Amino acid sequence: MSGTNFPGTLLYCRPGFERECAQEITDAAAVLAIAGFVKAREDSGFAVFIPYEAAALRLRHGLRFDDFVFARQVVHQALLVDAMPTGDRITPLLACIRDNFDTRFGEILLETADTNEAKELSGFLKKFGPAFESAARNAGFLGGDAAAPRLHVFFLSSAAAWVGTSDPGNASPWHMGIPRLKLPRGAPSRSTQKLAEALGVFLSADERATWLREGRTAVDLGAAPGGWTWQLVHHGLHVTAIDNGALDAALLANHQVEHLHADGFHWRPKHPVDWVVCDMIEKPARIAKLMADWLAEGHAQRAIFNLKLPMKKRREEVLACKAMVEAKLAGSGHQWRAKQLYHDREEITVSLARHRG
Repeated sequence: MSGTNFPGTLLYCRPGFERECAQEITDAAAVLAIAGFVKAREDSGFAVFIPYEAAALRLRHGLRFDDFVFARQVVHQALLVDAMPTGDRITPLLACIRDNFDTRFGEILLETADTNEAKELSGFLKKFGPAFESAARNAGFLGGDAAAPRLHVFFLSSAAAWVGTSDPGNASPWHMGIPRLKLPRGAPSRSTQKLAEALGVFLSADERATWLREGRTAVDLGAAPGGWTWQLVHHGLHVTAIDNGALDAALLANHQVEHLHADGFHWRPKHPVDWVVCDMIEKPARIAKLMADWLAEGHAQRAIFNLKLPMKKRREEVLACKAMVEAKLAGSGHQWRAKQLYHDREEITVSLARHRG
């Protein structure tokens, strides 16, 4: 085992967003009065924060996964195991677990970065996984209940991997932090997967049962060709689709859809709706202001929208939009949550909810 003086915090991200991940973890650690440095290579799909002190448990208990925008997964107490011999990778990995983790895990996740280079390891992991899991079980490292920590083995190559843990309820539930969603048959565009993922990430099961059902109403701003409208209709909502462009013919024939040719920035409903959603291509500040106005003026109770980020200072743009929205909604109970979802590209998705006072 090589590498670091102290265990680190490993974050998975979309390749190309390592800088934003590094900024997030550095700022979050600073709030906990923990200083350190970040190891990140451009387009690698991950970053590692190494504290200057023994602070792994403080980071584990003090960081909230939901507060991260650009991290798909956060793995704690991460240690690098490298130079593993080709003939026996299991022994050094088990030694790392035995020497550093005093717990029984509920699950073992063998993972890689979401890059073409890392995907070449998939064949190796399919062969290695069953043997390693069997060895870990025989060594007594597996067998914890559903609330037990999960063990992550994040392979950089067939000879090197980061080993760390995550806690259910304070981490992504998905392998590699990626939900595997199929494009539904009949959906008019792939953008429907963005909203499907957002609804799964931002809403609890109880919230989905409450807010995504027949009788609920929504407005889709910039709806054409109708990917987000289709997703809402699929959940039983009545949707007013606002766009001067053409809507999918099957959606137009659906009695749950009303298509209005209008400007999404200026149109407002005669009566309040439950949801407003928006995936328009526009400057992020303009979209954020529009959504804040809808909630501040009582036109909708909840919003989900995408912010198309600039090429530079992407995190700074997100923080500026968040500050503007919070100022607009100051004095009213509201919740802002934001994530760069797997189905996003150069954008993030925001969930904004105004609480009934």
